Order: sequence, then C-alpha cells, then structure tokens
Amino acid sequence: MSTGKVQDISGHLGGDYAHLLDLDRSLELLDAYSIATAEARLFTDAMQLSLKTFSGSVAEISASLLSFGTANQTVTHEQASVQARNELDTMISALNTRAGGRSLYSGTSTDISPLLSAETLLGALQAELSGLTTATDIRQAAEDWFDDPTGFDAVIYQGGADTLSPMQISENERVSLPITATDPALKSALRDVAVAALATDDALAWSPGLRTALFTELGVELANTQDATVNLRAQVGAAEARIEQAATRNAAANTSAEYARSELISADPYETAARLQTVQFQLESLYSVTVRNANLSLVNFLR
Repeated sequence: MSTGKVQDISGHLGGDYAHLLDLDRSLELLDAYSIATAEARLFTDAMQLSLKTFSGSVAEISASLLSFGTANQTVTHEQASVQARNELDTMISALNTRAGGRSLYSGTSTDISPLLSAETLLGALQAELSGLTTATDIRQAAEDWFDDPTGFDAVIYQGGADTLSPMQISENERVSLPITATDPALKSALRDVAVAALATDDALAWSPGLRTALFTELGVELANTQDATVNLRAQVGAAEARIEQAATRNAAANTSAEYARSELISADPYETAARLQTVQFQLESLYSVTVRNANLSLVNFLR
C-alpha cells in the first residue's frame, strides 16, 4: 500500500527479469545523457555568448575606424588605436572563456587558455611590421604572419592542434563544434584589430597619411569579417537547437521508461486493499477470541 509496488518481484514476474533489467539499463543511459546534454548546453551557451562579445567588438572598432579613425589628424588616430587596443583585449578575453572548467576554443586541450595576452600578440606582430612603409606591405606582412604555422599559431595560440571531440547527446546522436581560436574568421578579425592598435606605435613611426589609409582598409575588412563571425554563431546556434531537441526526446523517453517500469512491478491497489481488509478482519477476530479466552475461569464457570 505504501510503495505501490509488489513485494515479491520475482514471483510477480514469474522469474523473468529480462524486461525489467532492460528498462533499468535504459533509465541509467537516459540519466547519463541528461547530464551530457546539460554539459553540452552549458558549453554551447557560453560559446554563443563569447562569440557575441567578439562580434560586438569587431563591429565597434570597424565603425570607429571608418569614422574618426580615417581623419588625417594625430588625435583621432590615437583615439582609434587606443580603442583598437581595448577591443583586442576584449576579443582575446572572449576567446579565452571557460565553461565548466573547460576552455571553449582550445580544441582538445581544454585545460589551457587558447591565447596569450594582447601585449604578447602586439609585441610579436610589431617585429613583423617594423620598417614597412606602405599599407599594402603592412597588411600583407600581418596576413603572412597570422597564416604562417610558425607565426600566430605557434607563438600566440596555446591550444591543441585537434578540434574538440563530438559530444554524445543521445544513443545515436552527437554534436560537433570544431571551432578553435585558430579559425580563419577569428584570426582575420584579431589580425586587423591588432594592426589598427599598432598604427600609432612610436617605434613603427608611420605617417598620418599611412595611418589614414590603413584605418580605411582595416575598417572595410572588419565590416566584411562580420559575416564570417555571424556564420560561426549560426553554427553554434544550430548545435544548440539539436541539443535542446535531444534533451526533449531523452526526457520523453525517460518518462515512458519510468512509466513502463512502474507498470511492470506495480501492485493492484484494489487487490491490495481487499487483502488488507481480509487481514484486518482476521486480526480483529483473533483479538476477540483472545479476549473471550482471557475472561474464562473456574469461578465464572461455577457461577
């Protein structure tokens, strides 16, 4: 009556535990997938938020470079470079985000932050741009260093060479997010913002006219990069949708399995109540007989 389950499971099932054990196994798997989908949801939500922050910084600096940064004045150039330096910090911080103790953009090396500091990046890039005097040469040198396996990937990127393994979210479904900090879209944005941050560096001694030309080209390029970052966010969004769908299916399957298991070993409430009433009647009868026997004595009999 209290548990709603039969006491003698073996007798109730006729000794056949196959179906019950299969249901127990399914419930254990579904519990594991519930944890897996929760972790996957946390990971993708954090990745979506970090990409939103990254994309927002790209939009901000692009607009600035195309407005006051293109003016052929030292003050506005300084303002543009300072903002670029601040946005670079934000972008690197976004890519160094962790979720549940795991780095989002380090590939399989989830215990390591993928990127070194903005200061290290700017110092390494400055050495590559030193002595160049045209916007074309500067942008080409920056592009070559970021694309060179011994450049950005070796000096600044600290994550793994392999992308993160797919996440199992159900028995037959996995979600893959092969995005690292070396993704071409992310590297392109970091490169252009880093060049803008170095534009007013005294050691490079670039002329105001050269800075204006650079800011114009970089602003346009960063505006175009927005499309690539939007595509990355869409890719993560698709993974989020699949995770939610899998979580819903797993929850429904868990409810169904729980119901089937309960039905398999549940006790009939009417039968249980009838048996309880029978036992109660028997106990009351026993108590009545016991009371009568307790009152029997020779004195009472002689009376």
